[in-house]
Amino acid sequence: MKKLIRRIKTLLRRILKRFSANSQQTSPQYSPLSSRPLDTSIPSVSPRWESGLLLVCSQCANEQSGSTASEDLENWLKSRLKFEGLWGEFRVVSTSCLGVCPRMGVTVVLVSNRSGGNSPCLIVNPQSDRELLYSYIKQNQG
Repeated sequence: MKKLIRRIKTLLRRILKRFSANSQQTSPQYSPLSSRPLDTSIPSVSPRWESGLLLVCSQCANEQSGSTASEDLENWLKSRLKFEGLWGEFRVVSTSCLGVCPRMGVTVVLVSNRSGGNSPCLIVNPQSDRELLYSYIKQNQG
C-alpha cells in the first residue's frame, strides 16, 4: 500500500512539473489553463485491490447467447477469488463495451500495478477458459 501511495505522489509531482513547464512556455493568451490555478483538492482514496482490477465486458455476450455469459463469468471470478482469499487484492467490475467486440468469447482486462500501463485485452471463452484466466490472474498477484 505504501508503495502505491509513493508511486501516486511521484506521478502527481511529474504532472505538476510538466504542467508548470508548459504554462511557462505558452503565452497566456493562447493557454486557457494558465489563467486558472490547478485544483489539487480533489479527494482520493487508496483502493483495497492492490493486485489488480478485472474489467469484464458486459456487452460481449449480448450478441451471442444473451447477457448471461459475461455475468456468469463475472460471478464465477468473484466466487473463486473469495474462496481462495484473494477478493481484497483483486476486484471484478462489469464494464460497458471495451471496443474489442470478439465474435466468440468475453473481453477481460486485468489492470494491475505490474502491467506498467500495458494491460492486454483477453478474449475468454466464458466456460472453457475460466481456469486458464484464473491462472493468469494469480500470476499477477502482487
